[in-house]
Amino acid sequence: MTAKCVMVLGTTSGAGKSWLTTALCRYYARQGLKVAPFKAQNMSNNARVVGGGEIGSAQYFQALAARAIPEARMNPLLLKPERDTHSQVILLGQVNEELSALPWRGRSERVWPQIAQALDELRAENDVVVIEGAGSPAEINLHGSDIVNMRVALYAQARCLLVSDIDRGGAFAHLYGTWALLPEPERALIRGFVLNKFRGDATLLAPAPRMLQELTGIPVVATLPMWWQHGLPEEDGMFEMRGAGVLPSQPSPGGGRSQTIAVVAYPRISNLDEFQPLKNIPDVRLTWARNPADVAGADWIILPGSKHTSGDLAWLRAQGLDRVIAAHSAQGGAVLGVCGGLQMLGEALIDPHGIDGNGPGLGLLPLVTVFEAAKTVRHRTAAFASLSGPWARLSNATMQGYEIHHGQTAEHPAMAAAGQRAHAVMPEGLAWQNDAGNVLGLYLHGLFEDPAALRALFGATAPTLESVFDGLADFIDQHFESGVLQALVA
Repeated sequence: MTAKCVMVLGTTSGAGKSWLTTALCRYYARQGLKVAPFKAQNMSNNARVVGGGEIGSAQYFQALAARAIPEARMNPLLLKPERDTHSQVILLGQVNEELSALPWRGRSERVWPQIAQALDELRAENDVVVIEGAGSPAEINLHGSDIVNMRVALYAQARCLLVSDIDRGGAFAHLYGTWALLPEPERALIRGFVLNKFRGDATLLAPAPRMLQELTGIPVVATLPMWWQHGLPEEDGMFEMRGAGVLPSQPSPGGGRSQTIAVVAYPRISNLDEFQPLKNIPDVRLTWARNPADVAGADWIILPGSKHTSGDLAWLRAQGLDRVIAAHSAQGGAVLGVCGGLQMLGEALIDPHGIDGNGPGLGLLPLVTVFEAAKTVRHRTAAFASLSGPWARLSNATMQGYEIHHGQTAEHPAMAAAGQRAHAVMPEGLAWQNDAGNVLGLYLHGLFEDPAALRALFGATAPTLESVFDGLADFIDQHFESGVLQALVA
């Protein structure tokens, strides 16, 4: 095993671990080093398709930042929450029903050998492995069954950075408290503290960094300014939802009217990261909708993916959003359903294998979805047929995307026999449109990540991922203390 291991730990969820890990992957790759990301266990419904199945979206982007091919070893264990007390377990890219049925604490020792082997293999093949932790390493109730934070750090003898979100307040207490709760062998691995999302004059922090170093022996090695428009999706996409419902948008060059797109944010929303490009399009105002007021005045309503379609559909009805979506559609408003959202647009959900649940759909497309035991996980390239309505500009366009779903969707037999037909606008049931043309359902994820689709729909493009990754690397190069990043891999 030759790779040096650099690990990013956080005092809390949302402190900036994923963002900083991605930046470090590109920074070290630009030094001519062979780099791979690693996160032993991720809990997220944002996932991407790789050769070995699926991994968390954050590790997918980190691999691209490292100029590496994303693969299952980079995130050997992925937990996809379906309910508050149950997650689907993905081991090395594949659904593992046996592990999914085990209690949380019962999984650790079962999966540790595969996690350690994946890390060993990546270390043997690379110069640097940049490791991301999860949540906080100081959750003392979980320390004994830890397989993602300090157990990994000790196993790899990783050089660790501990990052805290100073914008939340209490950052110095978070840093000190986390350090204080760790056993001495684990404290010894921490090489520096990082203050993230700082606003204002950094000189006003004195004398706190010096005092913290006197207490712990660990320096503050970076104070990273708040940066809203870095262009990288949040790992779970939810932190920015917890404040205002409207996301900051790029200003209109011509001062024209913004187009408002409301994305319904149900509890088990998945693959939210695919909407990141919409945040960087001029004239687009993106909102997260949790109640009818949030979709008032929207030009488009998007039903995104869901890890529990029937449950999220029941939640949507309880909020009264079903009536608002139906009224919006009846008035000719644009409605887009992606994956689970497509399934919701149909007439019914049928679940013979106990995968998701039965239930009536929204009835905006004459379709029925049957949940199959086998999960479809694959990259796809497919072309739209002729489209009408607000989607007409996508007619005959070829789209590259990915599928992750259990459901298989087809026309409702009785409705089709009665003459109520859905228009298949992509081969193999990948996309459907209604007669009026304003409702489109699509199984492929990634529409807004396709530059051609963005140009067709909005006449604009978002920053490329390459430019985003380089911007992240430039940012940490500017704001870390001189020599720190080089010393971590020396």
